[in-house]
Amino acid sequence: MAPRKEVFEGVEWRIRVAADGSSEALVPATGLARKAWLGIKGLISGFALKVRMFVKKAWDVGTNDPRKVIHCIKVGLALAIVSLFYFMRPLYDGVGGNAMWAVMTVVVVFEPTVGKSIYFQLLQNMVVFPENLNIYLITGATLYKCFNRVLGTFLAGLLAVGVHWVASQSGERVEPFVVGASVFLLASAATFSRLIPSVKSRFDYGALIFILTFSFVAVSGYRVDKLFELAHHRISTIIIGSSLCILVIMLVCPIWSGQELHSLIVRNMDKLADSLDGCVTQYFNQSGEGTNSKEEATDNKLQGYKCVLSSKASEESMANFGRWEPSHGQFNFRHPWKQYLKIGASMRSCAYCIEALNSCIKSENQAAKLIKQHLGSGCLKVSSSSSNVIRELAETVKTMKKKSSTTDLLAEEMKSAVQGLQNDLKTIPHLLNPSAIPGNKTLETACSEATTPTVTLMELVPVVTLASILIEISGRIEALVDAVEELAKLAEFGINDDKSKHSKMTDKTVSDAKQQTEGTMKALQRV
Repeated sequence: MAPRKEVFEGVEWRIRVAADGSSEALVPATGLARKAWLGIKGLISGFALKVRMFVKKAWDVGTNDPRKVIHCIKVGLALAIVSLFYFMRPLYDGVGGNAMWAVMTVVVVFEPTVGKSIYFQLLQNMVVFPENLNIYLITGATLYKCFNRVLGTFLAGLLAVGVHWVASQSGERVEPFVVGASVFLLASAATFSRLIPSVKSRFDYGALIFILTFSFVAVSGYRVDKLFELAHHRISTIIIGSSLCILVIMLVCPIWSGQELHSLIVRNMDKLADSLDGCVTQYFNQSGEGTNSKEEATDNKLQGYKCVLSSKASEESMANFGRWEPSHGQFNFRHPWKQYLKIGASMRSCAYCIEALNSCIKSENQAAKLIKQHLGSGCLKVSSSSSNVIRELAETVKTMKKKSSTTDLLAEEMKSAVQGLQNDLKTIPHLLNPSAIPGNKTLETACSEATTPTVTLMELVPVVTLASILIEISGRIEALVDAVEELAKLAEFGINDDKSKHSKMTDKTVSDAKQQTEGTMKALQRV
């Protein structure tokens, strides 16, 4: 027996028939009530789904970078400790009602206000842009803010008390003018100091705290009798809060700015070498056959140079914070952090050239096959040898060992490859007019085998431009070698005593590069 359904005046009747023949009459429900229930159910389901997605996203953030969770624990721990000044009567009586300044110090010092653009750059380093790290998690940034806050508060409180004493000795009528003039002069001078680059890089936050504290204490002193006590409590509570922040940030899983800068430079070198190799290989293998996975891997390598171009601000900030950090690991207190900035500048000059190479790949004007075959081998040798030099420098910085003889050998190999490419460029006019030199059988044979005996200027420019850029990159890599040598000298890198193991690693890198070059040359021969 099949189920029946009747509709009468907007009321729906349903009869459910079981397998044994029994039936059950359902209570009719109006359409309005049913729609209301479905709407409420949909809202509840949507809200539950959003909560689930939010929890999943928060979980992914914590698992992808546990240092963020550690930072949250540090903030909670520091606030819990500083709250004891309210919970314990002896501590509260010692600082009075100004214990809130200690709490505010902890909150402000841990506030992620140092470079929002740097944060987004560092957040995506593992993909295209720099490393998965928040700048405000670094120990040096916390030390910088704590020191500046204490110094600015102390100087401002001292000057405010002195100005108050001078104003009180000047008489009741003159006192407001003395206080107002002092606020105007000192606030203007402190604001101007923030515009000086050398002061801004180290004491910008301290100057801001100085303006705030001096104005607060100096102006309050006109109506408050116990000004010295007020300044004393404010300075003491800020020192207590800053000291707690320093202890927590240094004792609970510290993240050193110097170590992060050192690692960032090494990673950028590796990405620069991969981009150089991938860019040239893709240009001469455009018509070759390849799988989608290989093409995606090559594209990822090509994007590595963008990390170098966008890391200037993060390098400068971490170098500045590294000056405030004590000795840790292999880094001394007076480690030459400025030299890392010079290395970064040299890498960016190479990255700009790689960006020009990338534009050659995307150019609508394609080079003639004859010219690509003629210059392909030389260009690939230059890119391979140049990338090997960069990888060797990255290994030198990573291990903090002075460069071995392998670096000099690779540099000489790069110079030799550049010389060979320059010789190939000099023979291009003979390709355009092979009859000018009848004795050159190799070029005549190449021209006779080419499908197009003549080459236009537009077909010649792209590949010649690429070769010229490669020669320029090799010159800039030599400047990078000099910068790394200067860093090894200033930082007193150790002697590379494990030369056999290091040479094996270099031989493997050279072997891989040669295999990649041979594969691309076979593709050129097929063309």
